Amino acid sequence: MAEPKSDLRLEIAHVLFIDIIGYSKRLIDEQHELLQDLNQIVRNTEAFRSAETSGKLIRVPTGDGMALVFSTTPEAPVHCALEISKALRSHSELHVRMGIHSGPVSGVMDVNDRSNIAGAGINVAQRVMDCGDAGHILLSKRVAEDLEQYRQWRPYLYELGECEVKHGARVSLVNLYSDEVGNSAIPEKLKKERETAATAPYVPTNRRKLVFLTGAILVTIALVIGFWAFSHRQSQKMANALTSPERRIAVLPFKPLVPENRDQVLEMGMADSLIAKLSNIREIVVRSLNSVRKYSGLDQDPLAAGRELEVSSVLEGNVQKSSDRIRVSARLINVADGSSLWANTFDEKFTDVFAVQDAISQKVANALALRLSGEENKRLTRRYTENVEAYQLYLTGRYHWNKLTPPEITKSIGFFKKAIDLDPTYALAYFGLADAYRSLAPTSEVPSKDTLPQAQAAATKALELDETLAEPHATLAFIHTWYDWDWSAAEREAKRAIELNPNWSFGHIAYAQMLSVTGRSQEAIAEGARAVELDPLSLIINALNGYHLHLARRDDEAIARLKKTLELDSGFWIAHQFLGMAYIEKKMYPEAIAEFNQAVKLSGGNSEPLALNGYASVLSGDTAKGRTVLQELKSLESQRYVPPSNLALLSYVLGEKDEAFSWLEKAYQDRDIRLCRLKVDAKWDSMRSEPRFVEILKRIGLQ
Repeated sequence: MAEPKSDLRLEIAHVLFIDIIGYSKRLIDEQHELLQDLNQIVRNTEAFRSAETSGKLIRVPTGDGMALVFSTTPEAPVHCALEISKALRSHSELHVRMGIHSGPVSGVMDVNDRSNIAGAGINVAQRVMDCGDAGHILLSKRVAEDLEQYRQWRPYLYELGECEVKHGARVSLVNLYSDEVGNSAIPEKLKKERETAATAPYVPTNRRKLVFLTGAILVTIALVIGFWAFSHRQSQKMANALTSPERRIAVLPFKPLVPENRDQVLEMGMADSLIAKLSNIREIVVRSLNSVRKYSGLDQDPLAAGRELEVSSVLEGNVQKSSDRIRVSARLINVADGSSLWANTFDEKFTDVFAVQDAISQKVANALALRLSGEENKRLTRRYTENVEAYQLYLTGRYHWNKLTPPEITKSIGFFKKAIDLDPTYALAYFGLADAYRSLAPTSEVPSKDTLPQAQAAATKALELDETLAEPHATLAFIHTWYDWDWSAAEREAKRAIELNPNWSFGHIAYAQMLSVTGRSQEAIAEGARAVELDPLSLIINALNGYHLHLARRDDEAIARLKKTLELDSGFWIAHQFLGMAYIEKKMYPEAIAEFNQAVKLSGGNSEPLALNGYASVLSGDTAKGRTVLQELKSLESQRYVPPSNLALLSYVLGEKDEAFSWLEKAYQDRDIRLCRLKVDAKWDSMRSEPRFVEILKRIGLQ
């Protein structure tokens, strides 16, 4: 190891702390081999070599890992961590976690009278790392705030909140990950802390010693009771899942047989295809891909996933494609006792992948003793294409679409179109194309006329090829609600989707959307609750359920639901926006503004949370901030499309009535999808006595 230079005086350094999980449990020679491998990986990174060459790096060994102290920029340890994470994909035996912090360090003399380095910068980096599990790259809030000043880092930063570390201190954590690097799961330490906090009563700390001791005893008793109650509730939830007349199953993303040869499109695609097939059976509820995609890690625990998903059985498997062959192993597990209900391995030509999926679906149905109707049997083995290349393109499109970010949705459109070019009768590919165009309207801030007619045409074509597909009916329900303002058609399509697949959550949430914006709040809430029951871990289902509660003026319930959504993923910007809306109605303006700030950052600058930020600022008394935001929106509007309704709302609250109605008229001409909620959204209440507002409501059929 290169010795630290005695004349090096660092005030602030950027520290990457690394260790090997489970190191002490290994044999001595295994420990040596693992550390040698890790050292080699670290030394081979470009970030390491560059900093060392320029004399801007100090290495501090820690026994089961190391601390790398960079005196360059906050990005240096992050680049190094990303390179290490990528390299570790081909070292399945190395389970490594990393923590990064920027802070003060100073030179010291160690016990051997050699110069070394120590300080809070290193200590905090270690505490940050200690909060993580295998694969995690955790950042302190300080580092994350530096990184978020650069557009390139924002998509990879996900706030986790605070975590307690050594000596009772707390650190604010941010998770750094993408599909290629890092670990997207919430660290177990943080999960356990939240579970404990949820059951623990608040106890003041500034009491006399006797009172404190008494309180501590009472808290301990309360924690025991709370833990029992929590455990009892969890056990009861599992018991309900296992004894419910609805049998519930989760199909987890498949894992690679050889970790270094991952094909995530195929792994996720196998699960997606089997979910679609099994969803045709009315006797079972199948969790959606949105709920199970979080379990795509190589170390996924199927039983833990099953308990979290509240299902009675889990289908897991491995898949590997090599040349023209595919090897698939699958196992159906009873969540109650971990027993195997069925297992098999298939080694076939890749052209027989459809036969493998048919066989797995039928074996699962047999293992669960399901009574299938003739129509269900037919749909279980229905093949929407015989073209393997078109199927692969469809899977790739679905893989990108499921990331639900505008660039990825746009990318998916190209793959769906190529699949259709190869097989013009591929109904599922038309549905994929329809849902991609539909999803761009609310997420990408493009004119509705540029996406929703294309979505409608693709969904209609899918139904021409197969009218019994539930998914395109739900897509049309959204389009009729958002764009056509054809409320009866929206209701008809949503009901048809539910009729075809009553256990599919998105059909219910599509119906809830139409019911909500037309003022049928109780029905909307019932449909939303059913959607959450069917798909409890889906971010969009939970967020929309919270939004519909907000539109029904039940904001306390909305806040609770949206907070729960953010516990599932604190980086889901739509939930932050909806939560801010609910806070406005509670006159909790600072909290609302904080949520809108998060939504703007996480969405990459979406104008709707920006406008809402200005709106909340005006209501809180900061008119100047509102005007600044309005000018910013107008500047944006000259560069790209900004939904006119966002400008209308802010203009009106600032007293610019004529300008507000001018923007509303433009929103009407553009068929801005946000107009569908004018009837029920409380933010427009102050305009309801305006004749021009009433006229717009009449023109879109809401008055």
